[in-house]
Amino acid sequence: MIEINLLPGAQKKRAKGAAGGGLSLKLPKALPDFDRMLAFTVAAWIIGPLAIFLLFFSVQREMDDVEVALDQAVADSARYATVIQTQQSLRERQNTIAEKLAMIQEIDAGRYVWPHILDEISMALPPYTWLTGVFQLEGGDSPRFQIEGRTGSLPALTRFMDALEGSPFLRNIELISSEQAAVGRGDNARIANNFVLVGAFEQPPMDAIETVPLFDEMAEASADSTTVPQEASDGSRTP
Repeated sequence: MIEINLLPGAQKKRAKGAAGGGLSLKLPKALPDFDRMLAFTVAAWIIGPLAIFLLFFSVQREMDDVEVALDQAVADSARYATVIQTQQSLRERQNTIAEKLAMIQEIDAGRYVWPHILDEISMALPPYTWLTGVFQLEGGDSPRFQIEGRTGSLPALTRFMDALEGSPFLRNIELISSEQAAVGRGDNARIANNFVLVGAFEQPPMDAIETVPLFDEMAEASADSTTVPQEASDGSRTP
């Protein structure tokens, strides 16, 4: 269909209208200041609780680790306290046992002193000489003793002193007094020499003491007593 424009200015208006009817694009303007503050506020409300939750979770985990370590330390402390108390008790018992052993050793060391002294005096006693008393003297580092007796002759007294001095268990034998005295009455009276000697005990060297292995002998005796008799080839029994 053909249209004819009878108005001279109508084409320009139409052209203008056609030109104005097209699509136009415009760039958005920058956000105002109050929009930025709103965005920051929203972000803070979102990120803040999340950060607080993460911080709380981290602190709670550290507190749990500290509580576990504290419980372990308390358990170790209680265990160590028990061990220390047991060790102290054992140390006290050890000290007590050591003191008792030292006392027993001291008593045992002097148990055979006087038997040795009396035995040496008895073995050194010559003929025609007898004793009237043996006494313990106080003082000194080692046991000291006094011997009182009588002898029929002074040479016998000299032999007695030499024998005592030659003993490995005795030392410092000294003559305190010697005097003649009548022994007996009437026609049976005899002249004897009363004497007083003093001396001290001496610990002999180890090579001068003869020791016997008591436990070996006991073991041998036990082995001998438990030996089973064996039969010989001829039918007899041998021990």
